[in-house]
Amino acid sequence: MEQIGICGTGLMGATMAQIFAEKGYETRIYGRTEASLERGKKIITLEEGAPLYYTTRLEDLGKCDIIIESIVENLAVKQEFFERLSKIVGAETILATNTSGLSMNRICERVQGKERFLGMHWFNPSNLIPLIEIICNEKTEQKYVEAVYALAKAIGKKPVICRQDVPGFIANRIQFAVLRECMDIVEKGTATVEDVDAVMKYGLGFRYAAYGPFEVADFGGLDTFYHISEYLNADLCDVKEPQKSLRDLYEQGCYGVKNGRGFYDYSDGKGEEAVKIRNRKFKDMKDCLDKWEEY
Repeated sequence: MEQIGICGTGLMGATMAQIFAEKGYETRIYGRTEASLERGKKIITLEEGAPLYYTTRLEDLGKCDIIIESIVENLAVKQEFFERLSKIVGAETILATNTSGLSMNRICERVQGKERFLGMHWFNPSNLIPLIEIICNEKTEQKYVEAVYALAKAIGKKPVICRQDVPGFIANRIQFAVLRECMDIVEKGTATVEDVDAVMKYGLGFRYAAYGPFEVADFGGLDTFYHISEYLNADLCDVKEPQKSLRDLYEQGCYGVKNGRGFYDYSDGKGEEAVKIRNRKFKDMKDCLDKWEEY
């Protein structure tokens, strides 16, 4: 692939465009208005002469090899957008959505050429987290999956393939299963929020940074894991609705770092500092993972 199209000028779209341009791909970023493009320009930091071009005309993306959408997370808006886009671009142009959970089959209902449509789910901050999930719809052809997989590898990412259009794909299904159990432990008074986070960071997370859960099980011994599952699985949390601790915070308007209060306090500038610390930690972790490639 040579020409990349990015639709959306928010944090995710802008950083994705920067990544591709830094790697030498001719990149075109689309925003609905000049004001939205200006917002994107404030996020992007590139050396002069980098192959990045800004446009408010969707038609300017007509010759791109792949177009990655990262607009508002709204099914109807995405459906309308891709219906229009699929009529403008070439028949072989790959159409990808950066949704974090919406159904591939639903988004592409009105797309011309559903076989070239798929999900390309990046993780925030996209310049630091290596993972990209590639999600198939029921008609996605393998050659397009392979092309996007190769593109993700070419820009230094770690792609995985979700072969079925399931809610949450891979990462969010795992993330919410873990969060559900963590909230259950806290709600029952077994441990504090701080201690549960410490278990993840200094125990499980420490392992999972290097090895996935199947590898951890192999190292631990599948006989041991089998016997533990005999008595533990039945006692694990399996509630089907949002839990009380999450519901209470939501109803109080406490949304986390974005507005100053969540499970922790981020008021009075603590949120901005938390983001800076997070990014430094992610950068250090990414450097470690890059070194581990030698193994």
